[in-house]
Amino acid sequence: MLSGLITSLFGGISVGAVLLIAALGLAIVFGLMGVINMAHGELMMIGAYTTFLVQNAFKGTPLAEFYIFPALIAAFLVAGLLGLVLERTVVRHLYGRPLETLLATWGVSLILQQFVRSVSWQFAIGIVIFGGLYYGGNLLIGGRSTKFGWQQLLLTVISGIATLVSCNVLGDIFKLAITQPWFGAQNVDVTAPAWLLGGLPIGEDQLPSTRIFIVVLTALCVTAVYWFLNKSMWGLRIRAVTQNREMSACLGIPTDRVDGITFALGSGLAGIAGVAVSLLGSVGPNTGTNYIIDTFMVVVVGGVGKLVGSIVAAMTLGIASYLIGSDGLAPFLTWAPPLANFFTFFSNSSMAKVMVFAAIFVFLQARPAGLFPQKGRTVDN
Repeated sequence: MLSGLITSLFGGISVGAVLLIAALGLAIVFGLMGVINMAHGELMMIGAYTTFLVQNAFKGTPLAEFYIFPALIAAFLVAGLLGLVLERTVVRHLYGRPLETLLATWGVSLILQQFVRSVSWQFAIGIVIFGGLYYGGNLLIGGRSTKFGWQQLLLTVISGIATLVSCNVLGDIFKLAITQPWFGAQNVDVTAPAWLLGGLPIGEDQLPSTRIFIVVLTALCVTAVYWFLNKSMWGLRIRAVTQNREMSACLGIPTDRVDGITFALGSGLAGIAGVAVSLLGSVGPNTGTNYIIDTFMVVVVGGVGKLVGSIVAAMTLGIASYLIGSDGLAPFLTWAPPLANFFTFFSNSSMAKVMVFAAIFVFLQARPAGLFPQKGRTVDN
């Protein structure tokens, strides 16, 4: 029975570890800029798909069993770069408008989901052709103005028509080669390396090596984020902007650049979380949707912008969800049959989430600012 409890607790810790990696980036972004990024889950999805591509690239090579390490780097860079583009093109123009930011990033999340379902060589070629025609034509007419006038509108229509025609022609010529989606709507599988397929024996049970790897990875990410925020030059600038943006700007800190770096860092951490998620199950366009609500709950319960709060909240929610959902509490409540039956009723993943969310609702009535609320000048900003 003790080994079963240890296994259940470790399962909950591993679930909390995934939530913590994702919540780290979200807590940093939300704490600094007050941006509710609904596309954060899709950045996790991009990290998971990046892992799938790296795995395929390393198949048949001597380093195939160690693809997970290049995948971590690639997922961080790809998701971080995508987050930086999102901040520069969408979020930057909506600072101080939380409702518009929420709706815009939600729209981006839907676009990313459909992009994964539909992207093909024909689609990619079409984007390149349209970009070349539009920006090339804009340079020819001397369009350096930021205003979207009738010339830009005409150029957009012409470029769009030319792109559709050229893509249809290319599709007819190379139909089988370029029209097939890269991923499609179906889920894809990421196979863990052989050295992660075993486990650590605990009595009659064992702790899966993949979950041990995820816990270690989370610990390394937390350590790296703590060092970056407290020891590096840009980390100190991020903390300064978080405390007082106006005063930081007066002191010469480039707040715009800090915003971009912060968003890229948070997005990169979401990409690493996607690598962890890919080791736990299949990857699909809706992968991020399954985690985004839990990730926001970690940030809210822990306290916005608080690293310690995110750690405590992620571990608490992960352990509670796993113990309740796997019926890990009922065997220890045989002395109280009504209580054991109560937890048995909630012993599946969906009902466990209902119970956990109900507990969070009650908790936030007493402590609306979370476990570790902001204090002092940070609250005023």
